[in-house]
Amino acid sequence: MNAPILADLLAVFAPLSFLTIGGGPSIVADIHRQAVDIYGWLTESEFMDLFAISRITPGPGSLLVTLVGYRVAGGLGALIASVAIFVPSSLLVYGLARLWARHREATWTRVIQAGLVPVAAGMILAASCTVLRAAEGGPWAWSVAAASTLALMYTRINPFLLLGAGALVFLAVLS
Repeated sequence: MNAPILADLLAVFAPLSFLTIGGGPSIVADIHRQAVDIYGWLTESEFMDLFAISRITPGPGSLLVTLVGYRVAGGLGALIASVAIFVPSSLLVYGLARLWARHREATWTRVIQAGLVPVAAGMILAASCTVLRAAEGGPWAWSVAAASTLALMYTRINPFLLLGAGALVFLAVLS
């Protein structure tokens, strides 16, 4: 196997492991930047295909990393990418959980939690914008996304209805 590519996968995804505040979707924007723009491992279309597969399959939100690793370097690439994305943050969380339990009433723990909320929200918003840009759906995609966001924020509408409505909009537009 190509050792430099495996080393690159490790070098890209291990640091991203520490940024998964808010879950795997929070790093989609940087996965895209690294895999498409910097390393050229994937085209926009390939990235969107892998993103779609990672969303429809059961498992963690970071499954996209495993799929990128597989696409770049086969089974060993998938393994390296998966270990790189899951092990560093898991070890950090284990250590922090023990520290947090000892100091759960301290003011600094509440301050840190309050500070991480907007960071996580911003990272997830960046991921959403990255996916919308990469999908090349144009103004229709952005409009459907905005309408869906507003509907989910201000109503109790079932998300499956929004998925169906979005599909109908694109069927009508592309027909």
